[in-house]
Amino acid sequence: MTNLYVGNLPWTTTETALKDLFSQHGEVNSVNIIQDRETGRSRGFAFVEMESGADEAVKNLNGKELDGRNIKVNIAKPKKESRY
Repeated sequence: MTNLYVGNLPWTTTETALKDLFSQHGEVNSVNIIQDRETGRSRGFAFVEMESGADEAVKNLNGKELDGRNIKVNIAKPKKESRY
């Protein structure tokens, strides 16, 4: 299982649209668009967890235009533990 970071998303992008896009390259387990805690509006990035096809998705979707913006797709870095 591979977690992908997807950045530079238009605020109008939905989780369903991302799932449909990434499903063309492999099996998608989950999609999570990160939202601002106060406004509930998209922060312009998401994480897509893929069972298979992650490398192909990165290769084919990084730089691809989605709703007028060129999205960034790469393997997500592990979350750093907080020292506090």
